[in-house]
Amino acid sequence: MIATPIEAAPEPSLRQTSGALRIWRRLLRQPLGVVGLVLTLGFVFVAVFAPFLAPHSPYYQFPNGLMDNGAPVGISRQFPLGADDLGRDLLSRLIWGTRNTLIVALLANLFATAVGTTFGGLAGYFGGWIDAVLMRVTEILIAVPAVLLAAFLAMVARPSPFTLIVIIGSVNWFYLARIVRAEVLAVKTMEYVEAARASGASHARTLWRHVLAQVWGMVVVYMTLQFSTTTMFTASLSFVGIGIQPPTPDWGNLIAEGSQFLTSVPRLMIVPGIALGLSVLGFNLLGDALRDATERQ
Repeated sequence: MIATPIEAAPEPSLRQTSGALRIWRRLLRQPLGVVGLVLTLGFVFVAVFAPFLAPHSPYYQFPNGLMDNGAPVGISRQFPLGADDLGRDLLSRLIWGTRNTLIVALLANLFATAVGTTFGGLAGYFGGWIDAVLMRVTEILIAVPAVLLAAFLAMVARPSPFTLIVIIGSVNWFYLARIVRAEVLAVKTMEYVEAARASGASHARTLWRHVLAQVWGMVVVYMTLQFSTTTMFTASLSFVGIGIQPPTPDWGNLIAEGSQFLTSVPRLMIVPGIALGLSVLGFNLLGDALRDATERQ
């Protein structure tokens, strides 16, 4: 009997590259997705190159930034967006506020993703009492309003960017844990997972290399969609005074400072509010388009 040659399967890296390329092309075919991508990349560009884009220091109080009656000066060549109530350049504070807000939101999002993926992966893979305990903890935390829980933790902890990252990340992983658990429950019954266990692979290797590897695409989409939520959390906590503390600028405390002059100098509140709204819009549009592109894989 002549053995029929078996065609070799493509390398996993090539399959992953091809899949990523298809997702990218599908994303670019969606007009709203392109808008979201442009907005997101624009804010990322401003955040990364803030030291070079800001025309002035965000902390320096210009003597000519205030008029004789103490009101902030309006738009001029020196101050493209005007000055604030202390004579500081609003454009420079907005640019640095973009950097500070997005860094905290990004790190908080990564923290939440790591915790949610770990909880969901362990619960779905091992099942039994581990699943029961982890999911009961998750359900109890879901029952508490995230904003109230974050505000309570922020009031207890000493305000700092690090504690803000941990607090925001700690209240944003619950739903991801349940989503990852559901995906892992489906993936762990696949034949290649059973084969990996039968060949003597450890639980850690099987979970990481064969189970969670099939879930990362969904996790990335969720992270993109969740980025708008963490950005809003960061700005909201700063707005009420328990987030990033002045004089360090971020969108939340810029809006809070500007709200005191809403009737006299509305741009102090409107300009950072527009920046926050456009960033949330961009993240949501990009996340929706990315989800649609991956669902058609």
